[in-house]
Amino acid sequence: MTRPDVVVRRATEQDLPIIGELGAMLVRAHHELDPRRFLAAGPHSAEHYGSFLGSQLRRGDAAVFVAERAGRAVGYLYVEIEPRNWMELRDEAGFIHDVVVAKEERRNGVATQLLATVMEWLESKGVPRVVLWTAEQNEGAQRLFEQAGFRRTMIEMTRDLPGG
Repeated sequence: MTRPDVVVRRATEQDLPIIGELGAMLVRAHHELDPRRFLAAGPHSAEHYGSFLGSQLRRGDAAVFVAERAGRAVGYLYVEIEPRNWMELRDEAGFIHDVVVAKEERRNGVATQLLATVMEWLESKGVPRVVLWTAEQNEGAQRLFEQAGFRRTMIEMTRDLPGG
C-alpha cells in the first residue's frame, strides 16, 4: 500500500532528533523482547542513536531514509552496502539494519514504502541481494519482510554464560 500523504526521502541533519527518538524506541522494544540479548535503553539513547545515524548520512555505501507525513518524520530505514563477508558466507549485499515506524503510524504502509525506496536505491547501486535480521518474537516485522519478498536463511541463537 502506498500512501500519497507519506513522502520517503533521504534523512538530513534536521531529522536526527526525531529519528534518534525512533531509534531509542527500537532499542527499548528489542530489550523488552529479550533483555538478556539486547541492550537496555539509557537516558541518552535517543541522542546517541541520532548521533550514530548522523554519522551515516554522507557515506556513499550507507543511507538513512525518512518517511515523512505532514512535515514530520514518522519512520526511518537505515541500510548499508556491505562487501563480501567470509564470516557470514555471503557476497556483497545491502544490509538493512533498522526499519522503524512510530507506533501510531504502523500498519498503514509506511514501512512498505521505506522498503520499496531502499530496494530501488540498492538496485541503482548494482547490489545483488538484500539481507536483514529480525527479532525472533517480532512476528509483525517478519510478516512485513515476507510480504516484501524476503525469505528465511539464518537463525541466530544465543547462550548466556555464567557470570554474564
